[in-house]
This record gives sequence, C-alpha cells and structure tokens, in this order.
Amino acid sequence: MKKVLLIILSMWYLLSANTTFAFAHADTLRGSNGRGRDWWDVKKYWLQVSFDTARQSIKGFSDIEFSVVKTARDSMQIDLQDPMVVDSVILIEEYTDSTNRDRIDALLSKRPARPGLKVDPIYTTYIHRDRTLLSVKKENNVWWVISDFSKLNKKDPDSLRSRSLMVYFHGSPRKAVNPPWDGGFSWKHDSTGKPWIAVSCQGLGASVWWPCKDAQWDEPDNGMDICLDVPRGLAAISNGRFVDTSKADIPGYLSWTWKVKNPINNYDVSFYIGDYVHWHDTLEGENTEDGELNLDFWVLRYNEDRARKQFAVVPQMIHCFEYWMGPYPFYEDGYKLVEAPYLGMEHQSAVAYGNKYKMGYMGFDRTGTDIGMKFDYIIIHESGHEWFGNSVTAKDMADNWIHEGITTYSESLFAECLLGKEKGQAYCRGEWRNIDNDKPMIGPYGVNEEGSNDIYDKGAAIMHMIRVLANGDDEKFRQILRGLSKNFYHQTVTTQQVEAYIATRTGLDLTAFFNQYLRQANIPKLEYKIKHKKLTYKFTGVVSGFTLPIPITDGNTTITINPTDKSQTVKWKGKNVEFSKDFLMNIKKKAIN
Repeated sequence: MKKVLLIILSMWYLLSANTTFAFAHADTLRGSNGRGRDWWDVKKYWLQVSFDTARQSIKGFSDIEFSVVKTARDSMQIDLQDPMVVDSVILIEEYTDSTNRDRIDALLSKRPARPGLKVDPIYTTYIHRDRTLLSVKKENNVWWVISDFSKLNKKDPDSLRSRSLMVYFHGSPRKAVNPPWDGGFSWKHDSTGKPWIAVSCQGLGASVWWPCKDAQWDEPDNGMDICLDVPRGLAAISNGRFVDTSKADIPGYLSWTWKVKNPINNYDVSFYIGDYVHWHDTLEGENTEDGELNLDFWVLRYNEDRARKQFAVVPQMIHCFEYWMGPYPFYEDGYKLVEAPYLGMEHQSAVAYGNKYKMGYMGFDRTGTDIGMKFDYIIIHESGHEWFGNSVTAKDMADNWIHEGITTYSESLFAECLLGKEKGQAYCRGEWRNIDNDKPMIGPYGVNEEGSNDIYDKGAAIMHMIRVLANGDDEKFRQILRGLSKNFYHQTVTTQQVEAYIATRTGLDLTAFFNQYLRQANIPKLEYKIKHKKLTYKFTGVVSGFTLPIPITDGNTTITINPTDKSQTVKWKGKNVEFSKDFLMNIKKKAIN
C-alpha cells in the first residue's frame, strides 16, 4: 500500500510540475502580439463606467482610438474577461468636413459625448448599426471584432481626424479573493457602513473589468479620459488630474471625470470609490519646466488625522527619489496617494495605500534589520514604481524584474536618504533573506507570465551589486539610474535594452553577470579551503565566463580575488577568511580538487 501511495504521489508531483509550465492557447492570445493586435496601435482611451453598488455590477463603454501601423487584417483582438460581456462594437472615423451627414445622423444621436468632440464629425460603421454582436466572435477572454478592415489600408484622407473602436460592455467583474495578489474588484464597506470599492489587476489584467488591448507593450500614447458614475455622497478617484463632477444620466448619480495626459499601463488604470476626504499640497521638484508638482491625498473621512501624519513623508520621499532616479515622471498628471481596501498598488498618479498607517510592511520589518520600521513600506515601494514600472515599463511581463527589482532597490535608496549609506545598504542586504532561488527571474515570453517572485529582492540585489561593481562610484551609479529614467522615459523596454545600457555606462562586460542572476535559478557557490598558508577557491554552479571581484580579509590584510569556475590559489597567512557581504552568493568551506 505504501508503494502504491508513493507511486500516486510521485505521479501527482510530476503532473503538477509539468502543468506549471503548460500554457494554453488563451495564454498565447493574451501574452503575444498576434494577428489581431500587431497591425494597430492604441493612441488614446476614453473610458466611461457606471457602478451599481447594490448589484455589484458595472456598465459603460471603452472608446479605443487607434492608428493602423501595418497591413490591416480581417479582425481586431479586444480583451474582456469572463464574466464581463461585450454588448456592441462600432468602428468610428471622425472627419473635419460635414459631407455625407445624412447616412450617419442616426448613429450620431446614439453615440455618447466625449471631451473634445466636434459637432460636425462623420461617423462610418463597418461592424454593425443596431448594437448587436453579429460581427463579434468570442474566444476564451478575447472578443474578435470581424470586418473588412482592409479598407483601412487605403491612404487616409487629410480630413481624417481620428479612428476609434467604441466597445459597449456590462457585467459583474471577478471579485478579488486576496487583493492585490489575486486581483479583481473589492466591493467593501468602511467602518461606518458606506460603500468602499476599488480594483487591483496587475498580472490578471485590466480586461478583468474593461475592454482594451490588454498588452503591456502598447500604452495609449496620448493618455486617457476617465468618467466614473457613482451614487451621490461617494467620491470616485482615478488616475490623472481631476476635471469636474457633473450630473449623471442615472438619477441620484454624479459623474467624476479625470484626465491622464501621459501614456499609462492598462493595469495601472484604476478607481477608488468611497466616502473620501481630500487635501492638496505642492512640491518644488526638479522638473521646473512643468512648474510645481501637485500632491493630492484622498483617505476615508475618519482616517484624516492619522493619514496627514503618515503621509507627511511624501515630499521628502519624492525629493530623495528625484535625486537618485531623476524628475518625477508625471508632473502633468500629478501625484496622488489614495487609501484603498487592500495593501497597495502602483496605480499611476493614483498610488493605492492600505498599510493601515503602520510602519514597515503591515507593522513588520521584511529585512530583519529594524531599519524597515523607520518608514512606511507601502508608501515608499509603491511610489517608487512611478519611475520603474509606470514610466519605464517592461514590454513583456517576463521582464517584470525591471519594475520590481529596481523599485525594491529604491527602498534602500530612501533608507539611505533617511539614515545614511551604511543603513541603506544594510537594508538591501537584509532583504536577501527573502530570496528563494526557485526559478529564473525572467519568465517565459509571450504568455503573460512573470518569472520567480525573486524579481523583488533578488532584483534589488542585482542593482546593489552593480553599484559595487561600478567601483563604489556612487555618482556614476546615480547617473546610471537617472539615465535609465531619462533614456527610457515613458517607454516600454526589454531586459536586453536595460542590460546594454547598464553595461555601456559602467564600461563592464556584464553578460555573464546578467545571465547568472536573471536567467539561472541558482546563485553562485563560492567554495574555498585554507591549507599550508594558502587559500584555494573557485565558483561552482555558474555560467561560462562568470566572475566577481570579491574583497576578502583575515582581519589584517585585505585583497581582492576574482573567482571563476577554475580553482585558483593565493598565499594566505590567516587561519580564517572573511568574504565581502556585498555579493549575493553562497559560501562553502570544503576540500577543493
């Protein structure tokens, strides 16, 4: 019986291991730039959503302005996840002249107004006129819009003002079980019983609640307009700058309108609905061309007093981050910190905060150094993403170490601003205890999948080691960080681009270094022995060509060794040896052949 159980458990383990890496066609649709995506580029979104708090459902439209960048095909891929439903789709072309108005008057009367809409556009529909789904086909969480889009390949007339796809939708979005990690909608109530609603969807995708081109590499170049209809008495906060409130079409509702001027990741598009109180401040930052940076804070009404105290760190944090990483990337949209019914999230220009006004990470220090209890982890970490994650964005989720690794290192930079370099570096090394080395940090490409959770702390370790490898030249390292922010400002990038930039700026060949720490699960193991006044050492478990310049000491003498996968020997008078703590590696004293 025991043998049978062992066989069953072994088969279950092998099946589980295999399914971990088994991707379905749906994953490829979501994660790749396929035939329904590659011929068009998103220019702008205009999103209107009405919230039914009693039924926990939403309805609205997503107006996707786009341009044709290569030969158009017979379908467009629009992403919207179950159980959300697409009601109708209309392709709209806006012209500056007023000819052929007769055939579009009916459609004109049905189309909702949007900011900047002219009174004399022409609307031509290629999909349908009666709001049915006759030309839409659903496959998994993809809605294929079918039409003779080849007509779009003809040279656009000078009178063409814009081209957009109007997608009407409704439904009850997936509810978050453990937000923000297991994302979706959080339909909560505050302690007074009033509705408190928000969304978190990184990884899961913005298509969990609104129709879009749910691809990390395609951000709307010209930003986004967002209109949220909510019951009177509740505020509806979103990304960008507040425009106005107005009477909604639904009785007893108000429309809150927000405008995002900069490109934005789809998963960063968010909202916070609740009984909020607001205060405003400004900051004189580095970006003098755009003037002062607007700082806005929105918290539940009864938390205002402690929020004002906890959030007072924001100006100091932004000054610190601007010193190390360059100007705040979204002066035009401002900076907001908004209380949320979950731990936190880096929603662009509207950072989610849910650390319950505690220091550290929910009142704990992830580093074991006590340094982490000197500041609020969520404020610092999630705000750091404005530079890396929101402005500089990985094209593919597989490269999300760029977001999380550099941002996690920004925590160390803030600790350094607050307490000095020694404390900042100790904080970073303390985070290394959380590293699992379970799988590579770079995930599989084209299937909407991240690598290991080590992208946070191991990613930060990479940045720390690069700083050390730059001969301890802090100014050179600072200019590398600022250069990354400047050169890839408001862009989506690949790991290879980031690697190449850092290698060029350091003047080092970092090929083996990045291959080891990004593309291998294991970290280097340094084996050594001391015998007959000689120190023998070598690396094991490393990629070809890997080496590190490691300072060592016996308490009196300090030298630097450069281990490889071949044994090397140096004269050593000491009985013991202490290796630098600044490199992420395992050290083992043992006999070496």
